[in-house]
Amino acid sequence: MLDIVFISIHVIVSVLMVIFVLLHAGRGGGLSDLFGGGAMGGSMAGSTLAEKNLDRLTIICAVVFTFTTIMLGIRLK
Repeated sequence: MLDIVFISIHVIVSVLMVIFVLLHAGRGGGLSDLFGGGAMGGSMAGSTLAEKNLDRLTIICAVVFTFTTIMLGIRLK
């Protein structure tokens, strides 16, 4: 039963990680350009609130992904 919970969380977090990484700004802008942040001077304008929150969400997903990977490795041995 606990394995099913870990696998479900792992799949959900994996999909979210892909989405969050694709939303990050590359060299061309990304999420900030989508909402008009690119017109403020490019990289000299600093990080927007959306980018900072996206960074936080990505880090949280990465930590949960790491935890579920380790737990699944231990439990499914």
